[in-house]
Amino acid sequence: MNCKIKWNTLPRKDWEERFARIPRSSILQSYDYARAICPIYRQRARWGVIEIDGVEAGLVQLLEAGILKNMIHAMMCDRAPLWLKGFGSIEHFEAFTAALAKEFPRRLGRKRRFIPEIQSNPRVLEILERHGFKPTTGKNYETIWVDLRPDEEEIFANIHSRQRGAIRKAEKAELSAEWDSEGKHLPWLLKHYEIDQKHKNYEGASSQVIRALAKTHAPQGKMLIARVLKDRKPIAAIMILCHGQSATYQIGWTSEEGRKNAAHPFLLWQAYQYLKEQGIMDFDLGGVNDESANGVKTFKQGMGGALETLPGLYI
Repeated sequence: MNCKIKWNTLPRKDWEERFARIPRSSILQSYDYARAICPIYRQRARWGVIEIDGVEAGLVQLLEAGILKNMIHAMMCDRAPLWLKGFGSIEHFEAFTAALAKEFPRRLGRKRRFIPEIQSNPRVLEILERHGFKPTTGKNYETIWVDLRPDEEEIFANIHSRQRGAIRKAEKAELSAEWDSEGKHLPWLLKHYEIDQKHKNYEGASSQVIRALAKTHAPQGKMLIARVLKDRKPIAAIMILCHGQSATYQIGWTSEEGRKNAAHPFLLWQAYQYLKEQGIMDFDLGGVNDESANGVKTFKQGMGGALETLPGLYI
């Protein structure tokens, strides 16, 4: 099996057309994500078409930085590759991994970062190590996906009974959701997000990154901010970014009154319905772990999400 990665051969519209055909595409592989992140970290992006035996098979976005004609070089390939219909077998993954390792071999002066987008299993881990990629911590990367293809009744039935009860409680409390696709509520949300992040001391995207993502997504209608209102007062909010057929939960905030009134499960349920109406098929609720945020993992799975376990970070 022959795999080639052809870099920067497609105009943006052609890249986006292919990207939009891929189910469960990670935001880290989206064109708009690279446009937001590269100026902040002084990186540049490559957009690759993956060919298997001469046939277009998938896409890969890679970020890199280098000085002294790349004698000092960094390569970051997060949550890739993404496969077109008919591709994505473990044999295809191995062919891609071999091609990536050949083009960016381990050497003095180069840092590599690779988070493979494939379900973790012993054979996948063996393939990575055989082609020279080494695990950094031995920990998997986990995220929660919600399938929005079924009808609303089935999606609601997939939510855990505890969260379904919380949603009904919120509805009885006469909460309402308002949607903002222009970013007018972004300064308000960021203010609360920063205070909450500092108070609870949790990791998350910086405000600089959030603003940059908003700048690339909002003009295209790909950023959504939803707020829950009680008596016309906002008590919770989330920010969602759309990419292709998929969407990603980016940040959120809930007040004490919001927690008492089950605002967050109510807001996510409203998001499922809203995104489904917009043609979004998969909703990534974001990374989880069993150590620092076990409660978050339990909550997201309870909201009808399916756990996806990836191999984690390799260098």
